[in-house]
Amino acid sequence: MADTFLFPVTVRYLEVDAQNVVFNAWYLAWFDEAMAAFLADRGLPYKRMLDAGHDVQLVRSEIDWRSGVGWGDDVVVAVSTARLGRTSFVLDFDVRRGEEITCAGRTTYVVIGTDGSGKRAIPPMLADALGPPTPLRPL
Repeated sequence: MADTFLFPVTVRYLEVDAQNVVFNAWYLAWFDEAMAAFLADRGLPYKRMLDAGHDVQLVRSEIDWRSGVGWGDDVVVAVSTARLGRTSFVLDFDVRRGEEITCAGRTTYVVIGTDGSGKRAIPPMLADALGPPTPLRPL
């Protein structure tokens, strides 16, 4: 299994603001889509996790912008597992335009039950999909 998953994105017109760059909120949406695609690529489609009674909740996100991305630009969102805990995990995200990292992100998720029971341990199916941590930058 490859350590880093690449999720392609072509910037849509609606994602660009008056400054002609992607509006900041879209990066979190890209990260969310890339997280689901990352898990599916590793054998865990999100619906299967939900059907098994598990979901994840975003509890923290850090984003560092380095340069703007504009309408029609082709980028990839690189995703890698940065840390695994007992009930939470951290994913690293890089938005890359060629070799340039235009934005770096790190998001912490907590596993919860779909039945409303709250926080629970990372289930084996999710731990297997996340794989061993290989952060994109130092923790």
